[in-house]
Amino acid sequence: MRHADGEPSAAIAARVGRARERQLARQGKPNAHLAPPEIDRHCPLRDDAAALLRQVAHRQHWSSRALHRAHKLARTIADLNGEDSIGAQHAAEAVAYRRALDAPHPAPANEMR
Repeated sequence: MRHADGEPSAAIAARVGRARERQLARQGKPNAHLAPPEIDRHCPLRDDAAALLRQVAHRQHWSSRALHRAHKLARTIADLNGEDSIGAQHAAEAVAYRRALDAPHPAPANEMR
């Protein structure tokens, strides 16, 4: 199986495995399991990423929980790219995923009648 950009599934699986190894080496658990104080300690944002997340959180009226989820997702995206720091590009991608999840979804066919 191939990813939309042509990357084979095996290569994606290897990248995911390396990202998980980075997370376990850095903090002893996956990013998804980090508590808020651990996020600040293990997932520092570069200034551009911090500004972007603050701005979007303010404009979108995100809760602290929503902001933490986006922050952890940005860390995971950076890990998947093999990068040590979280930049604006990682934060922007995390925000895009968040917006996609928040978008209204059409009702299932049986509810549209």
